[in-house]
Amino acid sequence: MKVTKIAVFENNEELVADIKDRISVAEGFEVCAESANGNAALELIMSAKPDVAIVDLVLMGLDGFGVLDFIKENRPECTTIAIGSFVDDKIINEAIEHGAVYYLAKPVKSDTLMDRIRDLSSNKTVGYKVTADLRDKRKVSSLDEKISNIFITIGIPPHIKGFAYLREGIKMAVDEPGIINRVTKELYPSIGARFNTTASKVERAIRHAIEVAWNRGRADAISSIFGARVYIGSERPTNSEFIALVADKLILESFK
Repeated sequence: MKVTKIAVFENNEELVADIKDRISVAEGFEVCAESANGNAALELIMSAKPDVAIVDLVLMGLDGFGVLDFIKENRPECTTIAIGSFVDDKIINEAIEHGAVYYLAKPVKSDTLMDRIRDLSSNKTVGYKVTADLRDKRKVSSLDEKISNIFITIGIPPHIKGFAYLREGIKMAVDEPGIINRVTKELYPSIGARFNTTASKVERAIRHAIEVAWNRGRADAISSIFGARVYIGSERPTNSEFIALVADKLILESFK
């Protein structure tokens, strides 16, 4: 009997343990590799040669999108299930573009996951699928989630500190737009106090996050989010310009 080899690339230890327990009692399946680090995942994909890879979009080091790209280019015979906390269509569609066949929203039910793995191992799936649970969850989208979805789409990886600092700053600007004129005196110190760090470290981390997004060259994604071609080429928005840009977008959407 052919054994389907499964790789699990997930940063939540409890979820990894649950997945492994579920797979261990399923006949014809085995976990051949696991890691919470995207860079390590690349090596394991080539050495362990999994048939199916479960990939969290948020990993240490290289993010899940990078892992999906690597599998798509280097081991196309390995099919992938993407998992994450995001339920926005833009994120889901991006996961598809990067090679995912299924997308499951957390919390992931082990029975649902095994059903998807069986589908893949038996070649029953044709194209991308969305679970019923996911369709239900799309109806609810918090401000945190909307901001996170924007960041992921334009290329800001969730594991860097600037991701959380920027999200907090944008939430503050949505609640009080005038704070954008007091970024140095009020916004950075407030974020620093919340995360037990200094205002200067907050400023540098936010700058780094923006640079990472623009260096990834996702001009089309950036344009699709903000509705126009902004800061093309070597241009970069300042920290306050970026915060204001996202905050204004979210405020306008709230009136639709």
